[in-house]
Amino acid sequence: MTTPTFPTLRPRRLRQNATMRRMVQETTLSPADFIYPLFVRTGTGIKNPIGSMPGQFQLSLDMLAAEVKEVQTLGIPAVILFGIPAQKDACGSDNYDPHGIVPSAIRVIKEATPDLLVLSDMCFCEYTDHGHCGVINQPGADHYNASLPEGYLLNDPTLELLGRASVVHAQAGADIIAPSGMIDGMVGGIRQALDAEGFTHIPIMSYAAKYASNFYGPFREAAEGAPSFGDRSQYQMDPANSREALKEVAIDVAEGADMIMVKPAMPYLDIIAAVRRQYSLPVAAYQVSGEFAMIHAAAANGWLNLEKSALESLMCIKRAGADMILTYFAKDAARWMV
Repeated sequence: MTTPTFPTLRPRRLRQNATMRRMVQETTLSPADFIYPLFVRTGTGIKNPIGSMPGQFQLSLDMLAAEVKEVQTLGIPAVILFGIPAQKDACGSDNYDPHGIVPSAIRVIKEATPDLLVLSDMCFCEYTDHGHCGVINQPGADHYNASLPEGYLLNDPTLELLGRASVVHAQAGADIIAPSGMIDGMVGGIRQALDAEGFTHIPIMSYAAKYASNFYGPFREAAEGAPSFGDRSQYQMDPANSREALKEVAIDVAEGADMIMVKPAMPYLDIIAAVRRQYSLPVAAYQVSGEFAMIHAAAANGWLNLEKSALESLMCIKRAGADMILTYFAKDAARWMV
């Protein structure tokens, strides 16, 4: 058999007008696909603009209710929280304090919008005074191991804190726990901790393939969580690796992840597509701060149309296989799609 070609085959027949193109469109995008990140901090009356992320803010607890009501009105089903505490310490204790910034924010949101899903980003970089994602190996500190390099992130002691904090966030009302540190065993440790406290119904969305990316720069301003020494390449993935991503996903699925995530999104569309082909679990992708900032910067210079470029980028992430997209464009995109 031979495939017909021009003039018999004319693909342009299906592109001749907007109605025809919509009818044969393979991928659709809606506000229901989005998860909106929020940065919450201690204090009152605070709505601090984030300079590198136009339209994004650090919000105090008293500003949250109005924000999440707007998010829900736009048809966006979920938010994910990043906390900026008043005090930081070596073990990020604010993260597992029932009165810490994120547990407090969860309660505010659930009171204002009970049906809005709240994801708790489960990591320690925003809460530690060293800016790393868990317990650091340092002389004189608990769990110090002289056989490991100073400054090395201690995996297993960090697991205990992740489980402890996850239970506190679940008690506050979090709907989904989203561990993001790329700590070995994080999904299994959190699952065990949640189940032991009766939270067997709380799902885990694992940042299963999170790369040590340069596209996180603006986020570090937003969350005030840049590492005070070194970088996070000792636990986040090498951007050169793809097979390793599938191994990481396989581990997290085996440990009980209910949803899996790839981060960043646009530079890693191949990873999203590979994960989608191999796994039937819901797949999320995080369009990170650098992706958001680049589109805004290009639009501000007149090089791109902001609305069309942002929506195209989101459509591409969805087309690659993402069921959900964490994006700072969520509110704007929801308005643009009306």
